Order: sequence, then C-alpha cells, then structure tokens
Amino acid sequence: MTTDRAAKPSASRGGVRAVVRYLPRPLRAWARRRLDLSLAAIVRRLTPLVPIDAVTERDVFIAGFPKSGHTWFQNIVCGVIYGVDPEYAPDTLVQELVPDVHYKRFYKRFATPMYFKTHHLPRPEYHRVIYLLRDGRDAMVSYYHYNRVMIGDAVDFRRMVTEGEHLLPCKWHTHVEAWLSNPHRADMLVVRYEDLLADPVNEMRRFCAFVGADRKTSLLEAVAAKTSFEVMREKERRFGWDDDRWPRRASFIRRGVAGSHKSEMPDDMLALFMDQARETLEKCGYL
Repeated sequence: MTTDRAAKPSASRGGVRAVVRYLPRPLRAWARRRLDLSLAAIVRRLTPLVPIDAVTERDVFIAGFPKSGHTWFQNIVCGVIYGVDPEYAPDTLVQELVPDVHYKRFYKRFATPMYFKTHHLPRPEYHRVIYLLRDGRDAMVSYYHYNRVMIGDAVDFRRMVTEGEHLLPCKWHTHVEAWLSNPHRADMLVVRYEDLLADPVNEMRRFCAFVGADRKTSLLEAVAAKTSFEVMREKERRFGWDDDRWPRRASFIRRGVAGSHKSEMPDDMLALFMDQARETLEKCGYL
C-alpha cells in the first residue's frame, strides 16, 4: 500500500470515523466523543434501542471473572426468565435478551428488569447482582485457551498469571475480592460454577428466588437439560456465535468440567498462581 492511498480515508475504511485519525492529536478525543453522541442520538430517535449504560435499579447483572460460566448462564436466563428453548436459540437471540455490556453499545429493553452480562468490577449502578464464582485455577486455564484463539501464539501464560496480561479487567483474585467486599452494597447472590455443574436445578431455584421469578420444577429441569455441555456444544456447531471474531474452527464450549487445571495447568504456572491467589481460593472453599 502506498503512502498516498493510506492518506485518503474512504467509506470502506471507516468513513467519517476514519477521518478522526488525521486530526491533530488534541482534537481526536473531542471528535470521537462528538461522533459517539451524534450516533447515540440518531439511534435513539430512529430505533427502539437505548445505550448499554441506560439501566435501572431493578436490572440484574450477571457478573464475574471471565470464563466463569457467563455464556452458560445467559442461556439459562433465556430459558428460565423468557421461556425460550436454549437448544434452538441462536447466540444472536441470546445476546439480545441478555446483552453483554462489553460487546453491545445499544440494546432493546424487552422488560424490567433486564438481565446483563458483565465482567466489570463493582459499580454503583449495579444494584442487583448474580456473581458467578469459579475456581480461579480452572478459570485461568480456560482463559489461556480463549486468548490463544483470539490473540494467537503470542499469548504468554506466565505473563497472564504474573502480570495480568490480556486479562479483563484484572487478575482473578482481585476480581473476586472486589466483589465479595461488595463496596456498593449491592443485593448479591453468589452462584458457584461447580454447584451449577453438580445440581443445576437447585441453583436455578436459588436464582429464581433471588429475582422473584416463580417457575415450575419441570421448566427448570428442561432448561438444565437444554443447557447441558453436550447440547451447548452441538448448538455452537449448528449456529456459531454472534461475535464473528470467534473462528468457527475453534470450540468456544471447550470442556465444561470442574478441576480442569489438574491436567492442564503446568506445575510452574500453578505455583505462580497460588503465590497470589491462595488466600482467595481458601476463602472461597477451593482448597
């Protein structure tokens, strides 16, 4: 590509937004903010969508460190709350019903409360929270494999563990400790990944009691069956994911077991992780 062609932004390379790159540096942030405000105003005027941060005190946030069962729980919410058959609900529908705050800029409010997926640390606007907790050793192994697909061979497991490289938004023990301290006094229910594996119906009952949803046991049993590892793997093969950055050749639903670190986490990585997270693992009953 020549210098001349690179200097001429076009619609195919981002249109108006691409022009921002060629503004003097002090103006770029201002121009981006103005574009974002203009886009939000247009979207709100022409569609039923609202910005992803337009939330209410009754909304429920499914929070947790990445790779702790969020996609699984999004599907559970679709089945338990909305009565959707998770086996045949493509991820595009799941992401509409239970929006990911990191992935969507706008969403459609189908009802109040709405349910959102988030990996953020505690926020004052998060009044009702389902906190998904998973053994940090298993979560880190899963996160490493995820990063290998999304980023490539440049991912260094050691730097992930010691420096928090490529971790959103922080290290596992920092995330867990921040939420367990509950600084904004959110109404919070902790759901352990391992308990959800062992007795999904009971954990769904706890979830229903927390959000005030009266559901029959037969429905919860059906949702448990329709969100099993095998069914979710088959659905991934059939429909793929709403995020087209994830390659179809790679399995997002990878193992779905407790204790995967025992066979997948090298001893030196485990030792480094334990140096930082032992106290939190003990507090959460994982040791």
